[in-house]
Amino acid sequence: MTTRREALATILFGSAASLLLPASAASASHFEVTHTDAEWRKILSPAAYDVMRHQGTEPPWSSPLEYEHRKGTYACAGCDLPLFSSDTKFESGTGWPSFFRPLPHAVETSADNSLFEERTEVHCRRCGGHLGHVFDDGPKPTGLRYCMDGVALKFRAMVSA
Repeated sequence: MTTRREALATILFGSAASLLLPASAASASHFEVTHTDAEWRKILSPAAYDVMRHQGTEPPWSSPLEYEHRKGTYACAGCDLPLFSSDTKFESGTGWPSFFRPLPHAVETSADNSLFEERTEVHCRRCGGHLGHVFDDGPKPTGLRYCMDGVALKFRAMVSA
C-alpha cells in the first residue's frame, strides 16, 4: 500500500520532470513523415537524433552551417523539407545558424516550458523533428530570430547558371 508521503513524492517528482523536459513534438502522430525510433536512428546522425527526436542542443559554434554564406536552401535533416532560404540567414552572434523567417508552411511551433522558462520550440511541419527555438530579438523585417541547431539542417547550395 502506498503511503501519502510516497504518493506526494511521486506527484511532485512528476510535476518537476514535466517542467524540465519539453513535450516532444516529434512523438505526435499527425506528421506526414513518420518512422520508428530504430528507423530514425538509422536515418539521422547520433547528434541529429539527439536534437531532432529528444530536443537536445548542439554546442554553440560547432556547426559548419553557422559559417555557411553561399546562396541556397536549408532543409530538414529528417525529411528533406526545405525550411529556410539563405536570403533570411543572419549573423546573430549566438553560435547557431539564425534566420529571420522560415519558408512558407515549413515549420510549426509549440510552447516549450523546460528549463524553468517559456520558449517557443520550432519543429519541421512534415516530420516533427525539433529544429531549435524562435525568439523575438531578431532583425527587421520580422524582428524574429529562428535559432536553429545545425545538425537538424541540410544545406543545398544554389546552382549557378
